[in-house]
Amino acid sequence: MKQKNKNPLKGTEKLFGAEGFEQYYGELYGERWPQLKDAFTKENQAVEYHVTGAEKSYFLDSASVLAALCLPLKDAENILDLCAAPGGKTLVLASRMPEDAKLSSNERSSERKHRLSVVVETCLPPEINERITVSCSDGATWCTRQTECFDRILLDAPCSSERHVMLDPKYLNTWSLSRIKTVSMEQWALLSSAYRMLTVDGILLYSTCALCPLENDEMIERLFKKFNKDGKAFELMSPEPDVNEINDYVDITLPEWEKTKYGYQIMPDKQSGAGPIYFSVIHKLKS
Repeated sequence: MKQKNKNPLKGTEKLFGAEGFEQYYGELYGERWPQLKDAFTKENQAVEYHVTGAEKSYFLDSASVLAALCLPLKDAENILDLCAAPGGKTLVLASRMPEDAKLSSNERSSERKHRLSVVVETCLPPEINERITVSCSDGATWCTRQTECFDRILLDAPCSSERHVMLDPKYLNTWSLSRIKTVSMEQWALLSSAYRMLTVDGILLYSTCALCPLENDEMIERLFKKFNKDGKAFELMSPEPDVNEINDYVDITLPEWEKTKYGYQIMPDKQSGAGPIYFSVIHKLKS
């Protein structure tokens, strides 16, 4: 996917509200922006995810299912969903994890952690539920207590979520670039913490539902500059989702992705409303 402006924040500091939002993303996506806006106004058809033996089903975006499916779990032992609420991706991970693996599902907000706990309890059978620990912790500081302790990590980071902003007048009318900058600082704290908690030979999947490159590819670029200056600390992996892993739980046609510089993006204007979702898969090679 190509953006018109490689430095979308440069020279746009005074943009604000609905007009600023329109100008900023119009510059970023050019001729594609009207199609994206139109896709945002249409209902996203969620898929039903029902794990055998669970009390309830869970409904989520097919792009979210795909992202969670792209974190390889073969031979995984200790898995972490760092920003897990409301719980959809946790369910996908839990239903796929090896029988002897354990999953830590974390959320920093106590209110959202409660919602996450309910989803885990009602949407997973007891034999899987008993291998999941739901916690309430700030993922950005977790690395100060533990390092290299999880061999698989999913970080679905808080983001600008432009789809929701555009559809809510309250958020649209108060939109500003300072919000993007604040969110990106939070994302970097979470991503660098997650990387430190990843074991050697472990795999980290970073994802957002943002459109802004600052929150997506540029976040992975920062990871390269901080931890991979010699090019030997980690490598990026190509996603290899296997829908057969989840065929028993969901009737789904996986959406297709578009390649970006460091990752992959699923865009609603091309995928019948699915997304947007960005993700990048990182394989740690050494400490």
